[in-house]
Amino acid sequence: MDTEKQVLRILDEVLSLNGRSAAFDRSTHLLGAIPELDSMAVVSLITALEEQLGLVVDDDDIDGDTFATVGSLADFVAARLG
Repeated sequence: MDTEKQVLRILDEVLSLNGRSAAFDRSTHLLGAIPELDSMAVVSLITALEEQLGLVVDDDDIDGDTFATVGSLADFVAARLG
């Protein structure tokens, strides 16, 4: 499974989107565009990415740009996976 698909699966699961993420692509805006993605959900999403993909994310590694779009989040995850 490619990184973008993994990110979409985890987004759907963590935000309880009930399959809505299937319509998302790299340019889909996240932060500020999806009501379910609030500050608490960001924390839950980071935790899920760490647990399910084996990432280690430091607080200094992320900012609002990381969660701007599906593409920016997938690129962040891909960079962490090496």
